[in-house]
Amino acid sequence: KHDATKSDLFDRFEAEVIDRFKQYQVPVIELKKETPKEAVCLVFERVNTGGVALNVFELLTASFAAEDYQLRDDWNLREQRLKDQHPVLRSLQNDDFLQAISLLVTQMRRREALSTGATADSAPGISCKRKDILKLEVADWKAWADRVEAGFVRAARFLYAQKIFKARDLPYRTQLVPLAAMFVDLGKDGETEGARQKIARWYWCGVLGELYGGAIESRFARDLPEVVALVQGDAGEPITIQESSFQSGRLLTLRTRNSAAYKGLYALLMRDGGRDFRTGEPIEAQTFFDDKVDIHHIFPEKWCKTAEIKAGTYNSVINKTALAARTNRQIGGRAPSKYLPAVEKAAGVGAERMNEILRSHCIAPTELRGDRFWEFYAARAEELLQRIEGATGKTITREPEMFRAGVVAEAYDEGPEEWDAEEPLEQALS
Repeated sequence: KHDATKSDLFDRFEAEVIDRFKQYQVPVIELKKETPKEAVCLVFERVNTGGVALNVFELLTASFAAEDYQLRDDWNLREQRLKDQHPVLRSLQNDDFLQAISLLVTQMRRREALSTGATADSAPGISCKRKDILKLEVADWKAWADRVEAGFVRAARFLYAQKIFKARDLPYRTQLVPLAAMFVDLGKDGETEGARQKIARWYWCGVLGELYGGAIESRFARDLPEVVALVQGDAGEPITIQESSFQSGRLLTLRTRNSAAYKGLYALLMRDGGRDFRTGEPIEAQTFFDDKVDIHHIFPEKWCKTAEIKAGTYNSVINKTALAARTNRQIGGRAPSKYLPAVEKAAGVGAERMNEILRSHCIAPTELRGDRFWEFYAARAEELLQRIEGATGKTITREPEMFRAGVVAEAYDEGPEEWDAEEPLEQALS
């Protein structure tokens, strides 16, 4: 029997629901086979308002999968080896690895073009920008991945020699890219002491000149051939060394690990002979990890507050150095004239030996033992500037009165950088 009520209900459902679905227009972006990979990546980023971003590694993984090659599986194994064996590489990212490969692949193509008569202007450029990474093929990965992995291992060993042991203390993760590529390209030529000195100068110019923040792919592309040529004696100073500059007043604003130059200067002090307060030995990897060496105040925070010294001044890198956790506990909040005898007793050394250790940290013993903060501050600032000059080979213009009591500019004292919550503060002793 016909049920008019049910028929009406179905007609209404068809009109109000089904027909609306038929008329609904779904936005579609058509990507043809000839659409460049970088365009696909850009489209995804623009329309994907949620979820995981499609980075260059993800897109290349999909591209390689079309050729039955599992890029992610290969990378995961390499990543595990690199990060398990080298703590300084634990912040390394998959696109860092791809950038290093891209630099080497494009450099090889440029050299091949130049060798067959192309001019410098017409030969393809060296690049590690996204569009160039997306042009990599499975054959490129297979040809270079092992060598680039070895290059990052050599980069890690180079950093250990510079007293940079952990990823947390790495001034610029990005600088790993050209560094690893250089070691790959140089091969055995990069193993000599002379080569390492030249590479180290380039490295410290980049760190202390603070040149590797922001968009730096173009700098990578210049660094690789220019530093390799410098090592091989075929060219003058790389542009990175030429552009590096350190202003003396920058010491006053280096207060936390937010600054690459802060972490770099801390490592530089250890590299150039900073000795452990307790053992008197150079701070090597084992000492660094076993004794939990970290950056601590020389004149303790509690003492500085009592002396009415502003936080922007006592938190500067000028008043900090690498100390073992045990030594820092002995220091507490006491004046240097009080804590130094305790440190000497714990270390089993006399005042003269302790003075030698203090000098290895660019600390003037007489000023520190006399609790003369401003005399210590000015003397240490000058010593630090000399260390920076030695590492970069660049002369720093001095402002002699900048580090004196009552002269430190308010602009430097006020608004200190955000405190690094991971950096331990002194535990005041009663």
